[in-house]
Amino acid sequence: MATVLSVSGSPSATSRTGRLLRHLDQRLIAQGHEVVPLDVRTVPAEALLGADFRHPAIVEATELFARADGIVVGTPVYKASYSGVLKALLDLLPQYALTGKTVLPLATGGSVAHVLAIDYALRPVLNSMGAAHIVQGWFTLDKDITAHEDGSLTVAPAAAEALGQVVDQFSTALGRTPYLAAAS
Repeated sequence: MATVLSVSGSPSATSRTGRLLRHLDQRLIAQGHEVVPLDVRTVPAEALLGADFRHPAIVEATELFARADGIVVGTPVYKASYSGVLKALLDLLPQYALTGKTVLPLATGGSVAHVLAIDYALRPVLNSMGAAHIVQGWFTLDKDITAHEDGSLTVAPAAAEALGQVVDQFSTALGRTPYLAAAS
């Protein structure tokens, strides 16, 4: 099947966003996709903040984006937008790093007041980077994600069902990506 780059834009090692992405990665793997996780917080701050395009971690991240057929981008919402660490990475990628890619935007946050952050903050950036197809994204409330001490995760039933649907739509769209890329 396809190679999927699963990008967590959370600056926290214990974030619900990162754990949710790794949970959803398992669904994609079960559907036959190869999933490559990328936690942006592991990219050295000096490379991100210093805009060091030649730093080995930035070069590696750029190559991961280039090799992927699809990209899942997950971010916590801060001040009605995606995280700064994600913004820093996206700024260092080539302008059209998402050309020919199918993209699934996901966000987590504490209030439904931030639900439009995907459509009004993240989607325009992904579109400007040349994404072939940005599937319907999904916003999940923090209260619907429970991280357990053993590393497992529980997602509230309604949120789990909705997330399952958007991940399945993304998976289906990945099969059509070559046709979309060829048509553009």
